[in-house]
Amino acid sequence: MDWCPTIQSDSGPLYEGIVEALSRDIASGRLHRGQRLPTHRALARALGVDLTTVTRAYNEARRRGLTEARVGQGTFVAESRLRIARTPAGIDFDLSMNLPPEPIEADLDGRIARGLAELRREHGFSDFLSYQHAGGSESDRGTAADWLRRRVRSAAADRLIVSPGTQSALMAILLALTGPGDTVLTDRLTYPGFKAAATALGVHLIGVEADRDGMSPAALEAACRQHAPKAVYLIPTIHNPTTLTIPAARREQLAAAIRRHELSLIEDDAYGSLDPRQQPIATLIPERSYLAASLAKCIAPGLRVSFVLVPDRAAAATVTHALRTVSQMPVPLTVALVMRWLADGSADSIVAAITAEAAARQRLAAKALSGHSYAAHPKGHHVWLALPPAWTRAEFAAHVQRQGLAVVTSDSFGVDGNPEHAIRVALGAARSRADLLAALDLLVTALRSPAYAQRIV
Repeated sequence: MDWCPTIQSDSGPLYEGIVEALSRDIASGRLHRGQRLPTHRALARALGVDLTTVTRAYNEARRRGLTEARVGQGTFVAESRLRIARTPAGIDFDLSMNLPPEPIEADLDGRIARGLAELRREHGFSDFLSYQHAGGSESDRGTAADWLRRRVRSAAADRLIVSPGTQSALMAILLALTGPGDTVLTDRLTYPGFKAAATALGVHLIGVEADRDGMSPAALEAACRQHAPKAVYLIPTIHNPTTLTIPAARREQLAAAIRRHELSLIEDDAYGSLDPRQQPIATLIPERSYLAASLAKCIAPGLRVSFVLVPDRAAAATVTHALRTVSQMPVPLTVALVMRWLADGSADSIVAAITAEAAARQRLAAKALSGHSYAAHPKGHHVWLALPPAWTRAEFAAHVQRQGLAVVTSDSFGVDGNPEHAIRVALGAARSRADLLAALDLLVTALRSPAYAQRIV
């Protein structure tokens, strides 16, 4: 017997107690991915219960994604609980959506179930079912500021807004800072959600030239003189899609240029928690920065919780009003769950598990893509892969889609209509490392295939 569960008295029916013990032991590291579990009969004998109870527990654990059964071998701890919803017909591996992986060690399902149970015992759910402050309560903002301050030394509750996701936050910031016809500068390749928000509000985006260290300060200065922009939008850490992380010296140069031209900085920190050594540019110019720090890429996108740091209380009131216009308020029950995780250390444990899994997947990708031209961050969720000149981007995407693989071409990210000849491959979207390896094999096979052969009818 390598494992025998410790069943808590408040776990409900005995079979559920076994499942909860399994979930806790995976989260604590007592059980690890791929570990073989005792047979049904062996566990029943060890616990002194009937075989039916253990069978029901194992079936429930498999339903929850905690375990997997291997024919002729037994029951094993699963690798991941991630399920990709609504996969398009004919697509076996959808690597188009930049999701964080959900390693079994993160125990998200278990933490959610336990957290909601605790909230129900302490408050009841009805407390979370009414309208609440659009930017989060004072207590929530304080908890978020304390957590964020480890990376952003200027974080303060009176300048922090709790938002229902970064997309809503970006729309609210644009509403607060710009009007129809105004210009915002950004990288020539940038986050499609920001492009969509700018288009909806009639804001013009101008792509600024970059070099190996990111946006060029000289090009930024020239664009400021030519276009009189209201703001600059940047993703300095693990850029989407290019994976670039701007070095410290370049961050200082960009901050100086932004201050000199009296611009506002909209900094998208979606991936910052995956590489906490990097200080946001907002720490250099907090008086003119709007920093959106998301939990979507370091915990889970479905939580819809982001934190926005703004320059001062007046800016907080303006952005909060805009946020109320866009989305009314963050979801109170989800926010309460997240705040509990921030306060008790669960969030840090989840981020650590996801970061470790992201690093493992990057190592797999590096091995599979050896010899091909690509960019990656060692803890990021995606790679930026250059395509052979013989392929057009549309032809390559269509070809791999016929093989059951979905990726995103650079056209989705381009600001000026002339993007790089590349695709983004989202490693975190694969349900498991085995699925990722299979998807990468399809990808590499396509890269080695002569494009002209695909055109022969």
